Amino acid sequence: MNTARQVYEFLKAASIAHAKWDYEVSMSIIKSRKRLMVLGLLTLPIVLISIALAAGGHEMLGGKQAFAPAFYSIEIFLVSILIGCIAGLITGCIGAGGGFIITPALMAAGIKGILAVGTDLFHIFAKAIMGTTVHKKLGNVSVPLALAFLVGSGGGVMLGGWINMALFMADPLLSEFFISSIYAVLLGFLGFYALFDFIKSSRGSTGGDAHGGPVDSTGLSIKLQSINIPPMITFDQDLVPGGRRLSGWIIAIGGFVVGMLAAIMGVGGGFITFPMFVYVFGVSSMTTVGTDILQIIFTAGYAAISQYAIYGYVFYTLAMGMLIGSLLGIQLGALTTKVVKGIHIRGFYAITILAGFINRAATLPKKMVELEVLDIPRTIVDYIDTVGNIIFWVVVLLFGVWVLSKFFGNIKKLRAEG
Repeated sequence: MNTARQVYEFLKAASIAHAKWDYEVSMSIIKSRKRLMVLGLLTLPIVLISIALAAGGHEMLGGKQAFAPAFYSIEIFLVSILIGCIAGLITGCIGAGGGFIITPALMAAGIKGILAVGTDLFHIFAKAIMGTTVHKKLGNVSVPLALAFLVGSGGGVMLGGWINMALFMADPLLSEFFISSIYAVLLGFLGFYALFDFIKSSRGSTGGDAHGGPVDSTGLSIKLQSINIPPMITFDQDLVPGGRRLSGWIIAIGGFVVGMLAAIMGVGGGFITFPMFVYVFGVSSMTTVGTDILQIIFTAGYAAISQYAIYGYVFYTLAMGMLIGSLLGIQLGALTTKVVKGIHIRGFYAITILAGFINRAATLPKKMVELEVLDIPRTIVDYIDTVGNIIFWVVVLLFGVWVLSKFFGNIKKLRAEG
């Protein structure tokens, strides 16, 4: 039980770290007129093409109807903005979890799993490039540490992308089942633990902030740093006399895991890099932040382009729509935290994560029947799938309405705080 708790705290810390990165990147775009102008120039042609192709009823450019919706439409673009906005509200208000919702939300909207993964990766890559190209924190990167990690990350991306593509080519249903299963396990684990935390907190059993702190895993980092397998990478020389040393092989293995998860799930890898560096490798937070920014750009970009885009698994209309929606949502969500209680934020964190779990888990019986693994009447599995979809959208939309009501209901107070 203690191990499960540590895993939960590790993943929660990962979710919070990724949300912090997402917020900082989003705000750097919002505060820059040049970057907003670039975003507008990138989006305008896609919108015009969407309207033109939808009006003409043409198939998707490149004949990729096997991998994507058969045509662009303004409705699909608007849905992508809604998904991005909801994810942004979750990230900005809750400070965690938003990145985990995008791929399940795209799949719930009818997008094939492999396309949802590729599109989410491209969306993350586009945001990272726009928001961090002149980021001062990149000066904190340990180049040897980053290179060892990125070598492993590149290998992980290739394997993860190959797994998703091989499953899709073998049977699209198998690909859908695989991606949904991973998200069901991850979101279920996070969601139920978060719910137990919320119940304890509401009864006054625990204190702290809205999220709680991560588990101290320095014992593991000390053990790993004691393993002497060349090449040894030295880092944090400015903080520790002589610096800390860790085998490049261990760092590369960590990068491999991050890259594989990023390519399979479409989350960019940043959600797990921070706690891995700090609590497993023993890297200082200052060095971790700069290296994390660099690896997100590389991992998400390499995965999005080399494993998905060139095969037609990126839906650019959705990516741009999600980027626009997330920039709006994350700003509103962050402002709303000033007028809501931490305990309420904890509750919504658990509920939204569980909504994603219910949605993905509800699709599994239907996929198993279609794969001829289970023998259950089709009407029953269709009903379960529909109910799971309804629960997901009702929860996320209610959350969005709640955040917006808090924001507009306290807009005078927020203005006063400046």
